[in-house]
Amino acid sequence: MYTVLMVDDDLMILENNKTYFDKMGYAVVCADNAEAAEKIILSNALDCVVLDVDLPGMSGFTLCEKIRAKTGLPIIFLSGYTEEESRIRGLSIGGDDYVCKPYSLKELELRVQARIRAGRAAKPPKTLTYGSLSITPASCSADFETHSVDFSSYEFDVLYFLAKHPNEIYTPEQIYDSVWKAPINKGQKSLQVIMGRIRKKLHDICPDHDYIQTKRYKGYLFVPDRE
Repeated sequence: MYTVLMVDDDLMILENNKTYFDKMGYAVVCADNAEAAEKIILSNALDCVVLDVDLPGMSGFTLCEKIRAKTGLPIIFLSGYTEEESRIRGLSIGGDDYVCKPYSLKELELRVQARIRAGRAAKPPKTLTYGSLSITPASCSADFETHSVDFSSYEFDVLYFLAKHPNEIYTPEQIYDSVWKAPINKGQKSLQVIMGRIRKKLHDICPDHDYIQTKRYKGYLFVPDRE
């Protein structure tokens, strides 16, 4: 089942989208502003975001730029603006598609489906396995024996990067540059929060081993369990 985040301040549009996608078998999460949407993206494993451009407070374009600096999560813009300039801006800042209102729900669903499949095809998932722990990109999840846990896109990107390089220490600056292709700037605190969430989730399924460890004044590393 694909999980889609719908973001729109028009509650009728939001409800219509949710009702249709529910019937098509998707798991649908909703937000009526960009700030709430950003929090959902940080704490949920998602497959696609359907994002209205004209939102109160932070615009859809601004949210897209913030998301795109950290994750390749597919983003489809919805907008009442039909001007070419608006469509070009949406695509140039990292949007994957742009749908003008009013639109066909069937067409929107097909576009969502296509973007999810294209994103997964572009990055063939390779599961990492260390003893009883499996880390699976296709579902942004980790399994330990009979237990499983899901990660948000931000969390999984960091976990997967460190797990691909076991026992290697990376500074916060190196993680930002390698995972999100961006300078850390003021993001050190955010990274600490993400690391805390990753640690807690791994501890929930495997309390006997600390997979993510901190070396004071040096950085973070993934330490596989001894078999």
